[in-house]
Amino acid sequence: MLRENDIKTDENLQEITPHGMLEYPVGVYYLDLQKMYMSMIRWHWHDDIEIDIINSGSALFHVGENSFTLTAGQAVFINQNILHSIQPVKDMKCTLYTMVFHPSYLFGPGQCYMSTKYLLPVVASKEMKYVILNENIPWQEKLIDISNSAIAINFTQKYGFELTTKSLLCQLWSGLIDQLLPTPVIPDKNISMVTDETRVKKAILFIESHYTEQISLEDIAHSIHLSKSECCRCFKRSLSLTPFEYLLKYRIYQASKQIKNNDQSSESISDLATSIGFNNISYFNKIFKKYLGMTPSEYKKILKSGPSMLYSDLGISIHRNHKL
Repeated sequence: MLRENDIKTDENLQEITPHGMLEYPVGVYYLDLQKMYMSMIRWHWHDDIEIDIINSGSALFHVGENSFTLTAGQAVFINQNILHSIQPVKDMKCTLYTMVFHPSYLFGPGQCYMSTKYLLPVVASKEMKYVILNENIPWQEKLIDISNSAIAINFTQKYGFELTTKSLLCQLWSGLIDQLLPTPVIPDKNISMVTDETRVKKAILFIESHYTEQISLEDIAHSIHLSKSECCRCFKRSLSLTPFEYLLKYRIYQASKQIKNNDQSSESISDLATSIGFNNISYFNKIFKKYLGMTPSEYKKILKSGPSMLYSDLGISIHRNHKL
């Protein structure tokens, strides 16, 4: 199944596009990054497990504070509630297969014996925020093969594919635990930890709700009850960005969407700049060109001339329940 070219969310940034069914919370997709809006998957998180396998080309992944490049044949396991984004490397074409599934499919809903013993240790493990899988390492190659098999049968959907998928995903989970958590410590499920990512998610929600206003670093820091310096450190550790850089990128993303959608506010560059929080047109043009490599006027002309492949380092948006 092809993925839509952008992420659709409600006012709470929760994705509104349905994927799979309640009884079968599994989505499998073929993704061409060049056909995604802005040629990338923006920063997002969800309470599903995600497995990405590069089919062709190379992709640059940003997962929390870490960045890495995967090429054809490599794969990555991304845990629940982990901020991440994906973009092609430079101007290279990149396609990948993605499987997204909710752990309840394997372990049942709520806290039960299976989820306490086998899910919580993985979700709580700092070493398993993400796991890169390579074909030249036998146990990792086996997990890639299992993932490929699960993806393939979900495309063919022969009778019984749901049962086979569950069996394969259980094998995948068992393989990860066997190699990375041979003697896992089961965390106390009653302990609540405030992490950088939790704080940054809340700060991003504040930014994306108030980006049209003249918000300051102090406003952003106050929204998560931190000092300005600690707020900056949290962003740097989690996204390798400052809060202000994220704000600027999100504003430019919104500006590009308004131009693409022919919104009334985009008819005038001055009105467009004001609508997304800039009070200086010259500065708006400078930042737009910094992130998109062209001015808003040039961007308009390119869109009018037909579809184009636009690459940038713009990595934004946070939402829940995202399925590629």
